[in-house]
Amino acid sequence: MKNNKIDLDPLKTSSYDYTLPKELIATHPAYPADSAKLLVYNKSEDKITHTTFKDLMQFIPDAVSIFLNDTKVIKARIFGKKDSGGKIELLFNKPLFMDRYLVMIRGKVKVGNKLFFDNNLNAEVLEVNEDGSRVVSFFKDDKKLDFLSLVDILNKIGHLPLPPYMNREDEEKDNQDYQTLFAKKYGAVAAPTASLHFTEELLNNINKKFPVNYLTLHVGAGTFKPVDVEDILSHPMHSEYFEIDLDAKKALDEAKKVLAVGTTVTRTIEYYARTNKIQGECDLFLNPLNKPIKVDHLLTNFHLPKSTLIMLIASFIGLEKTLEVYQEAINNNYRFYSYGDGMLII
Repeated sequence: MKNNKIDLDPLKTSSYDYTLPKELIATHPAYPADSAKLLVYNKSEDKITHTTFKDLMQFIPDAVSIFLNDTKVIKARIFGKKDSGGKIELLFNKPLFMDRYLVMIRGKVKVGNKLFFDNNLNAEVLEVNEDGSRVVSFFKDDKKLDFLSLVDILNKIGHLPLPPYMNREDEEKDNQDYQTLFAKKYGAVAAPTASLHFTEELLNNINKKFPVNYLTLHVGAGTFKPVDVEDILSHPMHSEYFEIDLDAKKALDEAKKVLAVGTTVTRTIEYYARTNKIQGECDLFLNPLNKPIKVDHLLTNFHLPKSTLIMLIASFIGLEKTLEVYQEAINNNYRFYSYGDGMLII
């Protein structure tokens, strides 16, 4: 670890740094999915157990309600040309109001530029934001596209937006590997990765023993945005669209204990617990100074250094213990990030 315990300050971004050997960044998933390693950290016993997802059921506490994210990843990365002929790459992020969309564009553009893609899809740049994002409208054959029509075209011509740290292009196999078994509602540009470890058999067994509920948070590109300010509370937290249907709301209200599968589910539930909103934009930043009040247990992957996601882990178990657990995972050759292994906090 880079950090000395004396220097650790939960308010400082630098305290959430750690050194990961490059070979531990997973570029492909484990096959079968439940053969991935699982580190179980028991808070009350301060004990770490090494196992695999195949044995997950043995570690889930009794009488918990389990919540999963049913978002579905869009083929959000498309390549095209500007009206001037220059090449550009566009990453769809999320819909805004009135059939306008927030995107990232690699290649210089200014307001008024027209962009051309396969399948007669084109876009017009409406706004150029200071944070690097752009606002565009999409058209096909001069007809402005609503969200569902746009998604249909993106899924025909686009590429899955694998995270940059995988350092490779998407492959045919990713179309299956980078979607959860229960992905249902298009809207995400990144998978809720803790859920990628489920096989049909594991999911069926969990359904037999526990109440399982689904909510939706469309993971945005902001999930990969590094924290680049030294005081974590100065970080402008990204927002992502979420919805909790009435069944899931009732289950949440009645749940004695909650197991959230993934950071996206955690943030959605915690936002609801604080605001009572069941739909809208979630911009909740969980960290050691803003701890969970509704979620008791968390199943998650291992996250990037100095990210809001590792800060979320620290909101459950504290900064020192987070770094200790991560070092233990590194020492045992766990695979990190989206296609990597996982941890269960109970």
